Amino acid sequence: MTISVEVIFWRALLGLAAFGLASSFVFLFLAIIAAIRFKRRSESWRRAVLSFSSDQLPPVTIFKPVHGMEERLGENLESFFQQNYPDYEIIIGARSEKDAAILLAEKIRGRYPQVNSRIVISGPPEWPNAKVFTLDKMISLSRNDFLVISDSDVRVDRDFLRNVIPPLFDKKLGLVTCLYRGDPASDFWSFLEALGMSVEMPSGVVIADMLEGIRFALGPAVALRRDSLDAIGGIRATADYYSDDYVLGNKIWAAGYKVIFSHYIIHHVLTPRSLLRTLGDQLRWMKSTRHSRPLGHIGSGLTFAMPFGLLGLIAGGALDRWNLGLSFLAAAFVNRVIQSLVVGWWLMKDRRASRFCWLYPLRDLQGFGVWIASFLSHTFYWRGEIYRFTKDGKIVAQSRKVVAPATSSA
Repeated sequence: MTISVEVIFWRALLGLAAFGLASSFVFLFLAIIAAIRFKRRSESWRRAVLSFSSDQLPPVTIFKPVHGMEERLGENLESFFQQNYPDYEIIIGARSEKDAAILLAEKIRGRYPQVNSRIVISGPPEWPNAKVFTLDKMISLSRNDFLVISDSDVRVDRDFLRNVIPPLFDKKLGLVTCLYRGDPASDFWSFLEALGMSVEMPSGVVIADMLEGIRFALGPAVALRRDSLDAIGGIRATADYYSDDYVLGNKIWAAGYKVIFSHYIIHHVLTPRSLLRTLGDQLRWMKSTRHSRPLGHIGSGLTFAMPFGLLGLIAGGALDRWNLGLSFLAAAFVNRVIQSLVVGWWLMKDRRASRFCWLYPLRDLQGFGVWIASFLSHTFYWRGEIYRFTKDGKIVAQSRKVVAPATSSA
């Protein structure tokens, strides 16, 4: 009996769907094991940091680069002024003194005169990464040895410093970075993106921690010592990269220091957004990952489940095997629901990941589409400017001239 080319084609697609779905279940299994491991370690880390008394805690400088007004920016900044910590200062930086975020920061500073704080105006950026250019000006004004760098869209609880600083007493440890929960605005697309932040991102991170250890950092919040920063030549060593956070952690790890994820979870605050902006932000991050970890980014295509479930449904229907096709789709859906419950709700303590676990499969499907699109170009739009990724992962600003940062002798 001769089998037609069409049947062979659909059977091949069904086989691909089976392979992809099996890979997603391997990923889910690893995510569950890694989440359990991270949870257990977090409990011991939490007990360890609380064993230090207040008089053992060193002075800390918090750096908050800002650019433009964001919804809930005041709430985010204010959370850093409310730290239950004996001795810390806050340095807020921007390109221009006319920046609306600086005007808001001045008002907040006035409400907390007991917190030592100051404003730094860096001027127009001369390096490819404008944030790093501002940070370099800010860091030069601090004399403290313990530093925290945090993005403007981050909110923390009062015990943030109390939890992320003590691990740095270990001289072999150079940087502490934090997992984060997505904190959405009231619109649907920010809600879906926040769900991905609470489920998709930490899934990959805890697996990486389990399999190879942490060799990078996440940008929303990092704590580090000055000696580890000096060992890589200062923050300017990250000036040519969009993923300055990833590069910062990676360079500190390459310099011989350990890098860890704290047990402490922070809030990544999202603003209202359209579908177009959501996809644009996700595409920029995906392109960044593609250039930071090219092989890992290619392999991440096999961590998605819903695309392979849909492919199985289509191929099964074409072969008149609807029950098989529906079982593929159902398996993929259950896979993502379990991931949302285990990682998002149980590990990250995001209640939305439990109540709306049935929505996470849609986020998985959206993420796959963005992953495909990330291979189509090297350019991206960021804070009013267009940039291009180079082959070595660096970025080039297309609309302004830049100066290569001077190399530190450290």
